[in-house]
Amino acid sequence: MEKVIIYDTTLRDGTQGEGVSLSVQDKINITKKLDQLGVDFIEGGWPGSNPKDMDYFRDIKDIPLQFAKVVAFGSTRRAGIKAEEDVSLNKFVKSEVEYVTIFGKSWDFHVKEALKVSLEENLEMIESSIHFLKGNGIHVFFDAEHFFDGFKENKDYALKALKTAEKAGAETVILCDTNGGTLPYEVYDIVKEVVDAMNIPVGIHCHNDSEVAVANSLMAVRAGARQVQGTMNGLGERCGNANITSIIPNLQIKMGFDCLNGNGLEHLTEAARFVNETANLSLPNNQAFVGNSAFAHKAGIHVSAVLKNSKTYEHIDPEVVGNSRRVLVSELSGASNLQYRVKEMNVEFSEDRGVQRNFISKIKQLEYEGYQFEGAEASFELLLKKEMGDFQPRFSLESFNVVANKRGVLPVYSEASIKIKVDEEIFHTAADGYGPVDALDHSFRKALEAFFPALKDMHLVDYKVRVIDGKDGTSAKVRVLIESSDGVNNWTTIGVSNDVIEASWLALADSFNYKLLKDSEVK
Repeated sequence: MEKVIIYDTTLRDGTQGEGVSLSVQDKINITKKLDQLGVDFIEGGWPGSNPKDMDYFRDIKDIPLQFAKVVAFGSTRRAGIKAEEDVSLNKFVKSEVEYVTIFGKSWDFHVKEALKVSLEENLEMIESSIHFLKGNGIHVFFDAEHFFDGFKENKDYALKALKTAEKAGAETVILCDTNGGTLPYEVYDIVKEVVDAMNIPVGIHCHNDSEVAVANSLMAVRAGARQVQGTMNGLGERCGNANITSIIPNLQIKMGFDCLNGNGLEHLTEAARFVNETANLSLPNNQAFVGNSAFAHKAGIHVSAVLKNSKTYEHIDPEVVGNSRRVLVSELSGASNLQYRVKEMNVEFSEDRGVQRNFISKIKQLEYEGYQFEGAEASFELLLKKEMGDFQPRFSLESFNVVANKRGVLPVYSEASIKIKVDEEIFHTAADGYGPVDALDHSFRKALEAFFPALKDMHLVDYKVRVIDGKDGTSAKVRVLIESSDGVNNWTTIGVSNDVIEASWLALADSFNYKLLKDSEVK
């Protein structure tokens, strides 16, 4: 297979996205994960722009990488000075990097309006900067900023910028759709013309402002580009960058190119989730290839077909990209959904179609009332095992009382008391908390932990409240989802009620019951 170079710029361009901030250690951890994925180049940052990036380039030198080369990013020299006098260029040399990507203007409009220099001076800035870096033994890639806009307005000058970089010693020129406004058919035509005109490899760097950055990148490769720049999960400024977690499998699986070193493709989902987890960002469930819902099936007809042959409703085998198939049980379910989920959970359920239909009807009724079990699989498992007679709750609620007090400028004070029955004995406890749900949780634990010490290992990871039908105003039903963890496993439970406290109680009770169930199964 022909090779396409994958150049990841998550650590530089990706961190320009709103809400994205990475420590030096975060960047090192992501570098290791991207190297495991098998990308060719990792753009680590701009050594001349901030101390954090200088620290990164200092520390990463001591980290052995199997596949990837770390690249520094920055600008051509400033106008009016010599390259050897430019502070940023000298910081490249000081950082002792092997590869540098510098960007320069290829749109005459930007040269005149942003740089405020002559067109000739801009070309000299490109040439002298590359000469200086090459003279210091550094490999240079040239990012032609705003190339597509420049090509459409002044083709001759845009090509002259590329030719200047080529003549100065750049090893690859990268065509940047910096404003993200170019469409795929334009990218194909322009890249093809550029590839025919150049004697060195051509790359592509797209932004997603028109929602076509991935398509543009694929069309560029089809037209002859052999380096693709992008970010994990499309992180980046404004609408983000081209998403390499979509580009890579499309190129490798569907277009027949060799993109990743080693067996990287099977690590794609793991790497995508690791990056967003490190950046403290949620990965969209519906993200192609790597999202939690990318291979999730809900409609009964779909599931029935997938069980016979997965090609009926899946464009690739999910395991190829390290993802997995999920079958959801919901109001759209049929017997096939239930059979798949039961098998996946490794439990036995009645093969009587009547019993199965009754259980599915129960699920549909609960979903009509506001439950949604594809997001709360622990609650679904409890419900299934209750139906099978394999689970009985270890405790039952007698009553609870929750009070929230606000006095003057003091913070809100919440207190909860609860009566719980365990083995026919009733226990009454009270506790306070930062809010009514927190107080209820503390009170709940005080009652149960004496009987079930393992519950001390549990803690709440996430708490979400969703109004089911906003038109009902403050009397609307709410859906509460609670994610819990015992340090080894995570699970999610659900509660639905017109009262947010009761909904929270139902989700909390399921969470505790699920922990007790799993502990008993291990024993």
